[in-house]
Amino acid sequence: MLPWKRVLRPLTALLLTAAVAAVPAATAHASAATAPSWGAPRSSAAESAGGWNDYSCKPSAAHPRPVVLVHGTLGNSIDNWLSLAPYLKTRGYCVYSVDYGQMPGVPLFHGLGPIDKSAQQLSDFVDQVLSATGAAKADLVGHSQGGMMPRYYLKFLGGAAKVNALVGLAPDNHGTDLDGLTNLLPYFPGAGDLIKASTPGLADQITGSAFLTKLNAGGDTVPGVHYTVIATKYDEVATPWRSQYLSGGDVHNVLLQDLCPLDLSEHVAIGIFDRIAFHEVANALDPAHATSTSCASAFS
Repeated sequence: MLPWKRVLRPLTALLLTAAVAAVPAATAHASAATAPSWGAPRSSAAESAGGWNDYSCKPSAAHPRPVVLVHGTLGNSIDNWLSLAPYLKTRGYCVYSVDYGQMPGVPLFHGLGPIDKSAQQLSDFVDQVLSATGAAKADLVGHSQGGMMPRYYLKFLGGAAKVNALVGLAPDNHGTDLDGLTNLLPYFPGAGDLIKASTPGLADQITGSAFLTKLNAGGDTVPGVHYTVIATKYDEVATPWRSQYLSGGDVHNVLLQDLCPLDLSEHVAIGIFDRIAFHEVANALDPAHATSTSCASAFS
């Protein structure tokens, strides 16, 4: 990596962290009613056009489980999935997306609340989807925090009995050092406390946090769930990228560049529009009919 890039990435992350930490304080006067309800089906034009979050959808024999999409930090149930949701919908899946981790008075940018509370929101949403579809289990696909947070649901909130597979796109399963940026926090007195107080969901994702220590104690996985991790070596957020991998039973760790050396997707792109990654998601959801993933999968 060029020297200026090594400087730019941590600087960008620092500015982003500072901006995010300031959002709740700057918008504290906003009415809580302006924040969307996490559990209600969203009826935006984007979702209507894409055909997901359709609670009348009934899973087919070919795809008997609904797919719940779990956005990443600063994402939401619409913007994170404008490409993947229609991709799966056109392949015959009943697809749903959840909003979680909203902070009071902060619209649109979610995934900032305490992750254990976000996991409970996911639990309630999965129950809603299973009730509507009549399915016994769901499959989960998450990006970034959305690929890690469900593991708390599976491990501590009874989710293992309701979930067949968890597919993580660039999940920060063992936390992130933000390309070394978090190592600088001790040099900024009060910075860590500010992040923890203002955006606890960010603090929970820092390598070595109390949340991650609890999550990963005793092993990464729980029996009965199929785990897939899809990572990119160009990830600049969930770093180091190898920390995304899981160990334990029934785990499939995938590096995009092993499938297509030409794939340059970084942390955001892998979840937003990378059809090579999407092809691998489809394989993980239906391994009995999986096909080889390659650079050509970008056109599939």
